[in-house]
Amino acid sequence: MLPFSNIKAAVLLYHISYIIILSFTQSLFAQNSIPEKKDTLKTVIIRSQATVIDKLNPIQTEIITTKALAKAACCNLSESFETNASVSVGFSDAVTGAKQIQMLGLSGNYVQMNVENIPNLRGLGSTFGLNYIPGTWVQSIDIAKGVGSVVTGYESMTGAINVELQKPDLADKIYLNTYINSFGRGEINLNLAKIAPLSIRGGAGVNKWSSGLLLHTSTLQNRIDKNGDNFLDLPLYTQFNGMNRWLYKSDKMMAQFGVKYLEEDRTGGDILAGRKDVQTLLPVYSFTNKTKRMEFFSKTAKLFPEKPYKGLGLILNGTLHNSQSMFGFKPYNGKENSFYSNLIYQNIFGNTNHSYKIGASYLLDNYDESYANNQRIRKEAVAGVFFEYTYTYPTKFTAVLGSRVDFHNLFGRIFTPRLHLKYDFNENTTLRLAAGKGFRVSNPLAENFGSLVSSRHVVFLETLQPEKSWNYGISLHKEFQIVDIKGSFITDFYRTDFQNQLIVDAEHFGHLYFYNLDGKSFSNSFQAELNLMPVPRLELKLAYRYFDVKNTMGKPYGESVLLPKMFISPERVLFNAGYALPYNKWKFDFTLQWNGKKRLPLTHPHGNSYKDMPVNIAPSFFNLNGQITRTFKKWDMYVGGENLNNFTQKDPIIGYKNPFGTGFDAGLTWGPVTGRMIYAGMRYKYN
Repeated sequence: MLPFSNIKAAVLLYHISYIIILSFTQSLFAQNSIPEKKDTLKTVIIRSQATVIDKLNPIQTEIITTKALAKAACCNLSESFETNASVSVGFSDAVTGAKQIQMLGLSGNYVQMNVENIPNLRGLGSTFGLNYIPGTWVQSIDIAKGVGSVVTGYESMTGAINVELQKPDLADKIYLNTYINSFGRGEINLNLAKIAPLSIRGGAGVNKWSSGLLLHTSTLQNRIDKNGDNFLDLPLYTQFNGMNRWLYKSDKMMAQFGVKYLEEDRTGGDILAGRKDVQTLLPVYSFTNKTKRMEFFSKTAKLFPEKPYKGLGLILNGTLHNSQSMFGFKPYNGKENSFYSNLIYQNIFGNTNHSYKIGASYLLDNYDESYANNQRIRKEAVAGVFFEYTYTYPTKFTAVLGSRVDFHNLFGRIFTPRLHLKYDFNENTTLRLAAGKGFRVSNPLAENFGSLVSSRHVVFLETLQPEKSWNYGISLHKEFQIVDIKGSFITDFYRTDFQNQLIVDAEHFGHLYFYNLDGKSFSNSFQAELNLMPVPRLELKLAYRYFDVKNTMGKPYGESVLLPKMFISPERVLFNAGYALPYNKWKFDFTLQWNGKKRLPLTHPHGNSYKDMPVNIAPSFFNLNGQITRTFKKWDMYVGGENLNNFTQKDPIIGYKNPFGTGFDAGLTWGPVTGRMIYAGMRYKYN
């Protein structure tokens, strides 16, 4: 039994347990259930690869399927990339529990995060956003490298990640997942799907309406301090997350709308943080965060059955985000109200070899942030138009030329051109080329939350300008078969050049500087990946990745020095093996990662010059994860572990003995903070 001290969490779990029991009882006595899916469809899903390259998309896109997501617990989006070589995830600090991704050698801030092609997890939601999408809600994840399509906006600078959620008309009527781990974290996830009754069905017995309810609650109330620094290794937290969506389908129209709601409370810091039953003479350093987030969305499409290449769609999305935090005695308050709309029309010129998309978008962001003595209020209103032309020479060549012009109320006109080319040498070998421009306005406080858990003095040296970059890439994808061994090989190289960039300068002990780039900043990324299926039901993946990332720093002292970017491992190796017994009764998954050395900020004063700055290097380390799954007709039981080799960063918090002193810093995390973790769970499906 989980040690709940949070009454609210216990009440939420009680209500969800009641829903589970009620839904299960109703399903047993249902008279008009959804017909069982065909066995052939199930067979296709079972035999599908865990990850695949979208062969038709001119943009290099890797699709993480439900099979890959089931290789690990995948409690939320941040834990869905453990077997992926292109995206790496780590904690931003040793106190808040915030996670961040890296892609093409740069922070996830430069990756456009979409949920069903709606820009999401941006702005203030970027801090803990990876924790806001439960893994059981995810149907698939599309990872596109390089600049994305102009249709979804201008913020894709190094890539785009699109998360497809469970669809109410295709999902299981009941999907239940429970999870618990050795740290005391517990989760319950419940997905419910329903086809509308006959009274509101369409003509000829076709079900036009369907509805889905996705519920998630998780909590950790166990105080863990394995390294003995009197700080919680993981923050205590409780999260409730729910989504309700409705879907309408007919021959001439498709529409869906819904609402999401999230509440989360976090407490980290000193081992006594948040405890009212213990009195101390000395002040206790605590980090607290309370977040409430609500989203409204709708997607409407006009279809033309006689012309399937033609369509008109409208996307609307609204977000209300409120976050209140405390870093010791320093308060942070952030509010965001955002509205997004995108009108898209697609058609052809003459024949389907010449197609196009044209449309208009509008984005409104209201930000109100305050931290200590820093107040940052900003209102952005951006209206834009775009055009994207696609030329297809069947089975050989595809070219996508797109551009958009946006009118920003603060920064004027923004021109964003992008080009994608795909050439198929044959049905098994594909070459892709891409180039384009990206643009974004940073949110320095929300995007660098981990650095605020310190005694650093935050300094904005100047008015920050938008970040602008050019990205160029080339990739080669080859599928092959040698005797009975099937496999694929993909290699790519991408370069990102910044015209302007937000420089987050933590080089000098006790200060955190924000300023605009004055000089060069670039990222070179190379990756090679080999996938093999040497025998039936055995999948192997071996990937190597190399980064060369540098930016110009030194403005606080009037210098201009090109330095390797901090917290970036130039090298990374990933090996994944998955094996299933006949009929998938037992499944075994194993992932080994090696992360190379990386440059870190110094933890002591070192003078003013950047030119002769001493170097502080974090060591390389291995990380081992594994999972075993036993499958029944409607049940899955799984047990696994993360960081099985039990590697941890020594002293992840600098100055923990005096957290209110000048030497305190919890934002220098470069490796695992917690040791070995064992977990177990259960999945139940009812069709």
